[in-house]
Amino acid sequence: MTIQHHLTDDLLMGYAAGSLPEAFGLVVATHISMCDACRAGLAAYEALGGAIVEDCGTQAMSDGCLAAVLARLDTPEKSLPHRRQSAGILPVPLADYVDGGLDQVKWRHLGMGVRQSILATAKGATARLLHIPAGQAVPDHGHRGMELTLVLQGAFRDDSARFGRGDVEIATAADQHTPVAELGQDCICLAVTDASLRFAGLVPRLLQPLFRI
Repeated sequence: MTIQHHLTDDLLMGYAAGSLPEAFGLVVATHISMCDACRAGLAAYEALGGAIVEDCGTQAMSDGCLAAVLARLDTPEKSLPHRRQSAGILPVPLADYVDGGLDQVKWRHLGMGVRQSILATAKGATARLLHIPAGQAVPDHGHRGMELTLVLQGAFRDDSARFGRGDVEIATAADQHTPVAELGQDCICLAVTDASLRFAGLVPRLLQPLFRI
């Protein structure tokens, strides 16, 4: 597996600082479990953040601060950013969200053979697994915000490039595309959006509220 499309510095810095919505953090955690280059980049930003904290002056703690920190320590974390990928299709950070492998995923049909499963994450962005049959196109669409798409199996192409396992496509409001799964193997992706899509066709627009896309 040779990863060609990586995370941006802004996403790595946001993850290191803990400022990303949970769904975007899930993409980052999953990608860096597969990508040595981005894992090294994250480590550099975490080291930089630690150095900045060491240089900061002391601040008085607010009332209830200690209790809040202890409460967070009692809450298990789903994302495991420094663990390597599992032997299956779903890397460890993502597998934790579905309690195992693909056989545990509860799929919902969207039409044309495409299936999705929306994952439980906090507000701010939505994460979903997509299963796209080989050779099938996703309806032409644009974006009202940012969309991160991480390929877990197979590959897809659009007007910009080819994206295979481990690659991340970063789409913004400036992008309009029609992703097509390559022949030979169904494409499975983790897709995260912070706003609804802009579909060109009437039928996808009508179905959009029902499928929460």
